[in-house]
Amino acid sequence: MIKHRLIENWQHHRGSLGGPWEVWRQDKLQNHYNVPWHEVELPHTYNGLDVLDPDGKYYQGQGWYRTLLKLNNPYPQGRTLLHFEGAGQRSDVYVYTKKVGSHLGGYDEFTIDITEAAEEALKLERYHGVTPIAVACDNSRDLETIPSDASDFNLYGGIYRYLNVVYVPAISLERLHIETSLSADLESCQIAVRASLYNPLQRDEELELVIRLHGPDGREIDEFTVQTQTWEGMKQLASYEIATPFLWTPAEPHLYSCTVELKNGQTQQTNPISQTSITERFGVRSFEFVKQGPFKLNGERLLLRGTHRHEDHAGIGPAMTEDMIRTEMQLIKDMGANFIRLGHYQQSRIVLDLCDELGILVWEEIPWCRGGLGGEQYRQQCRDMLSAMIEQHYNHPSVILWGLGNENDWECDFDYFDQEEIRRFMQELHDLSHKLDPSRLTAIRRCEFCKDIIDVYSPSIWAGWYRGIYTDYEESSRQAFENVDAFFHMEWGADNLATRHVEKTFTGFEFIGQGGGNTDERDGDYLLTGGEPRVSRDGDWSETYFCEMIDWYLKSQEHMDWLTGTAQWSFKDFATPVRPDSPIPYLNMKGIVERDFTKKDAYYVYQSYWTDQPMVRIEGHTMPVRWGSQDEIKRIKVYSNCSEAELFLNGISLGVKQRDSRNFPAAGLRWDTVLQPGVNQVKVVGTKNDVTVTDELSFEYQTQSWGVPTELKLSAQVQKDGLVLAEVLAYDAQGVLCLDATNFIRFGLTGDGELIDHQGTVRGSSLIQLANGRARILIDPVGGAAANVQISGFVSASGPASGGAGTAAPVTAGLTTGAVNDGIIHDSQAPITGASARKSASVVSVASDGLSTVFITI
Repeated sequence: MIKHRLIENWQHHRGSLGGPWEVWRQDKLQNHYNVPWHEVELPHTYNGLDVLDPDGKYYQGQGWYRTLLKLNNPYPQGRTLLHFEGAGQRSDVYVYTKKVGSHLGGYDEFTIDITEAAEEALKLERYHGVTPIAVACDNSRDLETIPSDASDFNLYGGIYRYLNVVYVPAISLERLHIETSLSADLESCQIAVRASLYNPLQRDEELELVIRLHGPDGREIDEFTVQTQTWEGMKQLASYEIATPFLWTPAEPHLYSCTVELKNGQTQQTNPISQTSITERFGVRSFEFVKQGPFKLNGERLLLRGTHRHEDHAGIGPAMTEDMIRTEMQLIKDMGANFIRLGHYQQSRIVLDLCDELGILVWEEIPWCRGGLGGEQYRQQCRDMLSAMIEQHYNHPSVILWGLGNENDWECDFDYFDQEEIRRFMQELHDLSHKLDPSRLTAIRRCEFCKDIIDVYSPSIWAGWYRGIYTDYEESSRQAFENVDAFFHMEWGADNLATRHVEKTFTGFEFIGQGGGNTDERDGDYLLTGGEPRVSRDGDWSETYFCEMIDWYLKSQEHMDWLTGTAQWSFKDFATPVRPDSPIPYLNMKGIVERDFTKKDAYYVYQSYWTDQPMVRIEGHTMPVRWGSQDEIKRIKVYSNCSEAELFLNGISLGVKQRDSRNFPAAGLRWDTVLQPGVNQVKVVGTKNDVTVTDELSFEYQTQSWGVPTELKLSAQVQKDGLVLAEVLAYDAQGVLCLDATNFIRFGLTGDGELIDHQGTVRGSSLIQLANGRARILIDPVGGAAANVQISGFVSASGPASGGAGTAAPVTAGLTTGAVNDGIIHDSQAPITGASARKSASVVSVASDGLSTVFITI
């Protein structure tokens, strides 16, 4: 088998066409309007930016791709295939104008044989021996497909995973499965090697197969030769016993490999190139969810410490490169996670390969998410996607659970909702999963009326966010644990706007229903209006509260000896069509990192509980100004896995503290002290096993109180990469920074520059709430540009969506003009040079609609 990624030389048209002839018409006829095409590279989505456009819904419809391929299959009578690793959500594939295949489903792999069509296309002289390929992707709304458009994630369109051209002989190996059975004493493992053929012409020939097993160190363990005729379906080729195997664990993820080489007996004598091979890695391990007990891996209890992953990244949506995926998975591992739930669909095999390599256990699921249950097409798609997921990811030792659905109690897509019918279909999928893979278990999250069908169940527990308070967490978990045979808590956390911090976290717990039975998410709880009091509606959406909440959760989990494990929702902020009122519109903000991998404070809270390598982190690196009255006692928290830490404030030691995970908050590493007005320097020194680590930061302590914001000030600073960072600050009438201001700010730009916008990050969003009275955006100043900022009414409030309330207050007039010239900003002040070049101006006008605008030339 020869495989090449098709990355370059693609063109894209976003929109529908009358058919494949419109893709190529201009190559033959010049007397007709030509469809506009744009150069792109794969992977690519046509929703990379519009999913975070605050002023409109993202595009859902057709998108076309085309390229000219120079094909060169070296195999005599070989087959030429297009292998799609994922394209959304429906795909039609054409060679010139001939449809060669279609696929329904945005997340599983599929392969299209283009052999005969490509040979026919070579007769088109105007293409001079290259083959025209077109692909139509479509993510239009369709109630009879999964996932539901009511899902809390975008249904992207495009060829957003890698596309490969694959050359194989006339008969080749299509799939290789390695079955492992580890003995109870862990001293031996039985291996079974099974394979299927790709033999589209149904040839009946004698085959020779050479099977080689290699250990984790790369050395060959054994070799087998098998003589057989061609066959259909999966066939067992060999079995083998590995004595004293190296076990796969999160700490030591040992991987074996199996290579099967196929030789065609009739053509091998004249054409040695007819042989082909396939290699798969596998691991040796056993696992168990003890009935009403903990999780065990290889016979020993393992607390599953996890998170979730969506295929979603700033500026490109799901179209992440392999290097970007590797960066993300390494960040997850470095955080200390040993488990991940891939939500809510089959993900790239690159992700699964990395989980195998890094030692991260996996729950992977099909996208039967919300909406109810449709007709036969709907159900067949569920069956097909479950079968594909299991078949394609069968060999990954990281996978322990096949997920059958998510929130299947969420009624919305049909005018009927039949719980018994959903139960029957859930049972069918459960049985299908066990038939295809008896070695793994099934799981679902949040569907109480189906929890007795599957093997492992996760209820909805959102203590401290959608329902209840975070101190209810352990009681809620215990109650849910006692109601099922195998409990595994998926999804918990809180939305938090990166860089937003508070001195005192949410204080309205007395108005919120409490108790272990009152922490499940219910319909409408995610909305920012209506319903019962809850932190998600009434809280501050700060990093501070998020850290406090997860600190409590993690502290509790360490001492729940019956707990299987949990997975926080989710690792990154991600785009969603159902949250237009978020502080960054259309963004689910529960991430531990931003959409561009920028770490929030919470990342270090997890490290302090889950990692062994010494680390220490002072909370609030993105909080440049703290506030309070003079001589007020303020708290400094440090998150660390060190046994002890010493804190220094302005060069003076505040003493050494011992870490105690039961001592909330910050495991006892907290110091209450008086801050000096103005700049404060903080340093911490942590010690663990004779290893010393340090962290330090500085911040200003503001003792002046403030009123409602009445003035904006805008500044711009040239960055090292040539981009400009524009920052707006909100002040009251006395010129005091309003550190609790949460108004929405809209950035705009005139001139030839470009806003780095629709990124879903705090430095890449044109409409965003202030965080501690400030907002920022990056600008590419191509040829120089003039930036302007709008603010929708001055109101000081702590709610996450309070911008736009109230009326505009009087503002200060006056604009300082200036321009960047050779890295120097010239104005009435002394010039500032280099990367720190900065320009500022005050509010200059208030429009009749209550919008204030400030301009600055950059």
